[in-house]
Amino acid sequence: MTPSYTVLWLQSAGCGGCTMSLLCAESPGVFEALEDFGIKLLWHPSLSLETGAETRAILEDITTGRVRLDCLCVEGAIARGPRGTGRFHILGGTNRSMLSWVRDIAPLAGDVVAIGSCAAYGGVTAAGPNPTDAIGLTYDGSREGGALGADFRSRSGRPVINVSGCPTHPNWVTETLMMLSLGLLGDGDLDPLKRPRFLADHLVHHGCPRNEYYEFKASAGHLSEQGCMMEHLGCVGTQAHGDCNIRPWNGEGSCTRGGYPCINCTAPEFEEPGHAFSETPKIAGVPVGLPTDMPKAWFIALASLSKAATPQRLRDNAVADHIVTPPAIRSTKRS
Repeated sequence: MTPSYTVLWLQSAGCGGCTMSLLCAESPGVFEALEDFGIKLLWHPSLSLETGAETRAILEDITTGRVRLDCLCVEGAIARGPRGTGRFHILGGTNRSMLSWVRDIAPLAGDVVAIGSCAAYGGVTAAGPNPTDAIGLTYDGSREGGALGADFRSRSGRPVINVSGCPTHPNWVTETLMMLSLGLLGDGDLDPLKRPRFLADHLVHHGCPRNEYYEFKASAGHLSEQGCMMEHLGCVGTQAHGDCNIRPWNGEGSCTRGGYPCINCTAPEFEEPGHAFSETPKIAGVPVGLPTDMPKAWFIALASLSKAATPQRLRDNAVADHIVTPPAIRSTKRS
């Protein structure tokens, strides 16, 4: 398809991990996906050949209106320091802060997409004392506001679209751009945190390979074990929005599949849970964070029944690093 949907990608304060993840897109790869849907990448700091004066010319063409910008993608939080000047982060060769560039270009774009939780909500870049005064595009953690302000709307009239995650799944990015290029993503397709609903209407718990252990509350006590990691190891997959276990990274990977608890990286302020990521805070032995939509009394009652009914196979395997007791083989003969 002849490229007709134009995208500018800017990298702000962050690690660049979302771009690294994007390059892992498969079937199709990122470049094939963009080409197939007529998406033209005007410039990307890591992927484009243009640099120096060539890049400044691209930015000038956009800001003067000589080149139409359909989508501005921003990866990384916006550093507002020191004292609101944004000069902790100067776009190389321009003597202008990224804050200034984003505020100038965003209103010209048909849509603005925050790539990753740093761009969406501040993320890891804004953690701790936040010396750079880093912030998301239209959120400061869970509070609306951000570098562009809570009322910002792009040329299409839509708010910033938050493709959050740390990092984002590559297909979340390519699917969002595909839908935008085809005019298939509207306001009703975003959740209350402005995340695309095709990923946010799922929980990480959906498709988790440890679900049988969860159902019987057969819990792991250490990270190397196979049981459910909710009770003792901090997993919040039953509360985290994302389809990570439905369409795993590289066709087979996810945090829980790799033996690490879900830390809810698609949500605001995930980076500072107030406890170690691999620990479950409890009150009177009951996890503080319970599954979405489940009252505490129900959880306690169901957990007690589930533990009482746990098959020995699951008790054995939950605290092992490999299958030690396989499922029983039932006869298929009829009596």
